[in-house]
Amino acid sequence: MTQRIAIIGAGWSGLAAAVEAIAAGHQVHVFETAHTLGGRARAVQATLGNGTPITLDSGQHIMIGAYAQTLRLMRHVGIDVEKALLRTPLAMVFPDGNGLRLPKLPAPIDALAGILAVRGWSWRDKLALLRIAVGWQRAGFRCDASLSVADLCTGLTPRVREEMVDPLCVSALNTPTAQASGQVFLRVLRDAMFGMSGGSNLLLPRQDLGALFPDAAARWIGERGGRIAVGHRVQTIAPAAGAWQVDGEGFDAVLLACPPGEAARVVEGSGVGNSAWCAQARALRFEAIATIYLEGGHRLAEPMLALRSTPDAPAQFVFDRSQLCGDTGVWAMVVSASGTERAALEAQVCAQAVAQLGCADPRVLQTVIDKRATFACTPGLERPAMAIAPGLRACGDYVEGPYPATLEGAVLAAIAAVSALS
Repeated sequence: MTQRIAIIGAGWSGLAAAVEAIAAGHQVHVFETAHTLGGRARAVQATLGNGTPITLDSGQHIMIGAYAQTLRLMRHVGIDVEKALLRTPLAMVFPDGNGLRLPKLPAPIDALAGILAVRGWSWRDKLALLRIAVGWQRAGFRCDASLSVADLCTGLTPRVREEMVDPLCVSALNTPTAQASGQVFLRVLRDAMFGMSGGSNLLLPRQDLGALFPDAAARWIGERGGRIAVGHRVQTIAPAAGAWQVDGEGFDAVLLACPPGEAARVVEGSGVGNSAWCAQARALRFEAIATIYLEGGHRLAEPMLALRSTPDAPAQFVFDRSQLCGDTGVWAMVVSASGTERAALEAQVCAQAVAQLGCADPRVLQTVIDKRATFACTPGLERPAMAIAPGLRACGDYVEGPYPATLEGAVLAAIAAVSALS
């Protein structure tokens, strides 16, 4: 049965929900407060030091081969995934050439071979990781919900923790190992490194995040009769005789694809009385991600390199955008779980670029700090449920589910929400 569905929010989750709903035969109207689509993964405009305009991103994102549903939807709206994304085997290589690099082999043989071949590790390092990984596999990649990632890794050597576990954890969960959920980390490892072949592959965007999905999704939605209202912050929703009113317009169902605080505001004003859901949504703690775009960089040995991160050298990864988007001389330095003030952070990252990457004259092009980039993925975290009231569902990377705050998590939540309405 065809339904009229209101979707509040036009980030990746909201747009994915709209595409799924239209594909299922429904009519959709998407409401977006901002004037740009994509939410926390969107294009932003900047200007080089010589006055040339350039398109950057709201943060340097990566995907992995295990993002099956995100890749499916990208293809569905017409994106040539093979051209839009640079696919490489998982590599966490440092500027000195040391680090983990998986070969092109079926999983989990690629992980085993990659661990045995890590440059810069002793046999003690490698055997400790293999021993613990076998234990995780025997346990079905499950652990007590109260354990942190640091708890899981007490048997590892300091080098393995610093050069593999710490960067993997902060890139996947955006939460330091001492505070990150071991249960969620194991789920990510299972699906990426020990699941489908190619699941651990890095997928690095070769175009801006707007072109990668939001723009194509909006065109696809519009061509099929869907509506997207930008610059429209929904003020009220209310149940009405088995249906819903959204700012006075009638719908059969409502999907909340906006941030948790905004979703709680809308639910509290709706009169449905789900105070417990609102309390959970408002209780989520957030972690920031900073992306410092630098000019003056030379061509790096890899499109992406891991960095040795310390409190005074905070970036964990650097991306050479000349090898990805053709932005000559531009690097994206990424600081996950960032809490440093902007000016100090820029100074630290510039010094890190000089010391670790040999950049003679790094200049800050633009700094993007998303203070609410992801929820803090901590042990035992209770996340808000998808179902709020009859005909009212939440979808977004923060709702109850097995994954951390990722694009794939957002898309999976959208698919589940549309399926529940059907």
